[in-house]
Amino acid sequence: MALQPSLSPLIVAGILPAPHTLDIFLDYVCPFSAKMASTIDTILKPLLDEGGQYYGKVKVIVRLQVQPWHASSTLTHEAGLAVIRAAAEQFWPFSILLFQNQTDYFDVPTSEMTPIQIRDKLAILASQVLTNDEVKTFRDLLKLKGSANGGVAVTDDLKYNIKFARQNSVHVSPTVLWNGLVASQISSSWGEQEWTNFLAENVGNS
Repeated sequence: MALQPSLSPLIVAGILPAPHTLDIFLDYVCPFSAKMASTIDTILKPLLDEGGQYYGKVKVIVRLQVQPWHASSTLTHEAGLAVIRAAAEQFWPFSILLFQNQTDYFDVPTSEMTPIQIRDKLAILASQVLTNDEVKTFRDLLKLKGSANGGVAVTDDLKYNIKFARQNSVHVSPTVLWNGLVASQISSSWGEQEWTNFLAENVGNS
């Protein structure tokens, strides 16, 4: 499916020209999204990246799915988008790191933290995959700017992701689209066998 060029790092497996697309909607503070992210990293990427059986045939686009009933969801997704601007190649490593530490950003642990404190905590986490200069850029991108209600430097990118999900009637994470249509049979509990069967059936073994 279509993707704003500046957000091409959201293609986390496979390559842009691949004819088949898995759009996978994930929320950084959703436990089921964390399971799906691990599956992307350990099962889909080896199949779809260079050297894999389906290289050049299928790509995975991660769609950032803000779920506003979790107060920190917006802030964590802003952080992912800031990493794209600061060091695009580190988007997926940062995402995996954030999913692995997602409980730190759940409702109760963040209930007495201000947005600035949460962003600072995210910057400390990002420092595990970013250089010092990149962390500075990351922090600058998440500073409030302009008017009293002007958002941050990645607000427009966040809006793009939210609008894309809304126009496709995606309400929960993870949700998976196969070539633009919801593939309701795909579950975060799927392992290697289920994914191997799905790809063989929908792409072929050639």
